Amino acid sequence: MPDSTPSLSALPSVTARVIAFCSILLGGLAGGLLGYGLIDAQCDVRCTVQTGSGMLICSLIGAGGTAIIAVLVLRAHGEWREISDPS
Repeated sequence: MPDSTPSLSALPSVTARVIAFCSILLGGLAGGLLGYGLIDAQCDVRCTVQTGSGMLICSLIGAGGTAIIAVLVLRAHGEWREISDPS
C-alpha cells in the first residue's frame, strides 16, 4: 500500500518553469536587439557579419544572465516553500 502523505519536492511548479523559460527567451531577444543596435550604429557600410556576430554574442550574454537569475529565483522559491510548509 503506497504512502498517502504528500512528499515535498524541490522541483518548482510547471508554471514557474514555463515563466522562467519565457523570461530567458525574452532576455536573449533583448540582448540581440541591443547587440544589433550597438553594431549598426557604429557601421557606415554594409556590415552583415559584424551585425550578426554582435547580435549572437549579445543574445547569448543576455540569455545567460537571465538564466542565472531564473535559476536563483527558482531555488529561492523552492526553499521558501519548504520553510513555509507546516509539516
